[in-house]
Amino acid sequence: MTSSWQPAALYADEASTASAVRSGLSKVPQVTALFWIIKVLTTGMGETFSDFLAHTLAPPVAVGLGGIGLAAALALQFRVRRYLAAVYWLAVIMVSVFGTMAADVLHVGFGVPYIVSTIGFSIALAAVLTIWYVTERTLSIHSITTPRRELFYWATVLATFALGTAAGDLTATTFGWGWLGSGLVFAAAIAAPALAFRAGRLNAVAAFWTAYVITRPLGASFADWMGVSHARGGLGWGTGPVSLGWAAVIFVLVAYLAVTRTDVDRA
Repeated sequence: MTSSWQPAALYADEASTASAVRSGLSKVPQVTALFWIIKVLTTGMGETFSDFLAHTLAPPVAVGLGGIGLAAALALQFRVRRYLAAVYWLAVIMVSVFGTMAADVLHVGFGVPYIVSTIGFSIALAAVLTIWYVTERTLSIHSITTPRRELFYWATVLATFALGTAAGDLTATTFGWGWLGSGLVFAAAIAAPALAFRAGRLNAVAAFWTAYVITRPLGASFADWMGVSHARGGLGWGTGPVSLGWAAVIFVLVAYLAVTRTDVDRA
């Protein structure tokens, strides 16, 4: 699989996994500029839609529906034999919604401080990555061509969403940066892995997953800023309208990818 930086050259295919990609059908998209744009949009949409459900329905019902939606989306993703834009991004959206709920339940339902949940999800993410690497000897997303690697991939994605949610809430509320302030900080922070890779201080796989984690609080912070009330430092547009607006943009971009297939591995 080949990629060009937009900023995707950072995550170019590693020689050690090239043969694995060619031996099977990839279940994930090529990493392009649109990949990162849609990823950020799904994080924001998942954040506000999760909040919308939690305030519209009873929390247990909202979490239950989120879990069912996640299970159905992942079942569909595992059922298809190759990467399909609509199926893949539906799964990402549902991971975003449920990952938000998982982090929020710990804080709201059980009173776990954001600093504790951030550390806890960091440990969980490290554990998943360690087990993945020990088992498969690679963490490259360009090697997702077997069911087991796909299981590790989605477990990692879920952990990154939960971690990013907790980290974003930690900076916005506990640290007092506010939603807009947090969004601006994470917008600057996401350049760090790219610069470290360019300087030869971070390899491609580590740079990719670092940026992937940062996209979560980046998108969620800006979405929260748009949706929450003026009293909470936001624009007061409401979580429902913000969710619909971001979902509409996601739909257009995913439809474009589905038609053009510009993010499909053609090796």
